[in-house]
Amino acid sequence: MIERPANPKENGQRIRSGIRAVLLNEGSKTKAELSERLGISFPTASKFLTLMENDGELSLVGLDESSGGRRAQRYAYNPDYRLGLAVILEKTETYFTLYNGFGEIKDADVTSSFLTEGVEKLAAFVESVVDSHPSVGALAIGVPASVDNGRIIYTPGYETYRGFDLKRYLEARFSIPVLVENDMNAAVRGYYKKRSIASPPTMVYLYFGQNGPGAGILVNGDVVRGSTFFAGEVSFVPQYDDRNFLQALTGSEASGSPRWNEGDGVDAVGRLVAAISAILNPDTFIFSDNEVDPILLESIAQRSAAYFPREHLPKLTASDWKEDYLYGLRQLGIELMIAAPARSDRIGSER
Repeated sequence: MIERPANPKENGQRIRSGIRAVLLNEGSKTKAELSERLGISFPTASKFLTLMENDGELSLVGLDESSGGRRAQRYAYNPDYRLGLAVILEKTETYFTLYNGFGEIKDADVTSSFLTEGVEKLAAFVESVVDSHPSVGALAIGVPASVDNGRIIYTPGYETYRGFDLKRYLEARFSIPVLVENDMNAAVRGYYKKRSIASPPTMVYLYFGQNGPGAGILVNGDVVRGSTFFAGEVSFVPQYDDRNFLQALTGSEASGSPRWNEGDGVDAVGRLVAAISAILNPDTFIFSDNEVDPILLESIAQRSAAYFPREHLPKLTASDWKEDYLYGLRQLGIELMIAAPARSDRIGSER
C-alpha cells in the first residue's frame, strides 16, 4: 500500500512511481487491479492513469471480458517513454548501453576512456547522447572506485576524480537523475538479479581487472557498503607476515601486474576465499570467466580447503563480468526511471 505523505505533490509522485513499478514488473492492469494493488481509491487510480496516458507514458491495450457490466479497460506501460543510459568507466575504454524501461538494449558501443580523459570528456559524451535521445531520463555510471552517495572517495590512479561529487555535477548539468556506483557492487547485484534465486543469497564477486582486485559483497540479497562505503576493497586484506592481498598477487614485479593464476597468487586467492568464508559463509564466490577456468577454480578451492573446512566453502563459479556489470547498472537505472518526476508540468497541480 502507498503511504500518503502530507505533501500532495510528493503523494502524487509516489502514486505515479507505484503505477510504473506494477506495470513494468507485472504487465498490464485494469484500474480496479491497480487501485487494489496500490491501496488507492478507484477515482485516484483513474485520475493518474488518465494523466499518464495523456503524457504518453502508458496506453490502453484492450478490454477485459464483461462480467455483466461495463468491460474494464486494461493499461500497459510504454517502455520507450523514458530511456536509460548506463556507462562503465574503465582504464582503457568506456562501455555504454542505451535501454528502455524493460531493459531492452537500444544502442551499445565502446569509446575511449573518460577515466584518463577527465570529467569534462565524460560530460560531453553524455551531452551528445542526450541531444540525440531527448527521452533519456536516467543515467547510471559505474566506476572502479569507492563511492559515497555519488562522491568518489577512493580511486587509485585517477586522482582528478578523487573527492569529486560526480552525481551532483551531472544532475546539475543535465537535470536528470544520476546514480554513481562501484563497479563490483553493480556486478554482484547484476549477477543476482539475472538469476531466479529462491531466497536472498549471500555471495561475493571478485574481479582483478584493469585496476587491481575488488569485490562486490551481497548479504541476504543486499549490497554491503560499510560504514564509510569502503567494503570490498580487498587489496588491503592482510596476508602473510608483510604483505596484503594486492602485494601477495604482484610479488616483487615492478609493473605490479597481478599473478592470481599461478603459484603464490593462487595461494593468496585461496586464503582470501577462506577468510571471507569464515566471516560471511557465502553461498557463492564468483570470478570473471575471462580470468579463471575450471582447472584454476579447483586449484583455488584446494588452497582454500587448506585453511578452511571444504564442506563449508562456497560454490566457486565464473560469469561474464561485463554483462553482469551492465545488467546491474541497467537495473539501477530502471529504478531511477520508476522514481523520476513526470516529464510534464502537471505534477505541480496534482492534488
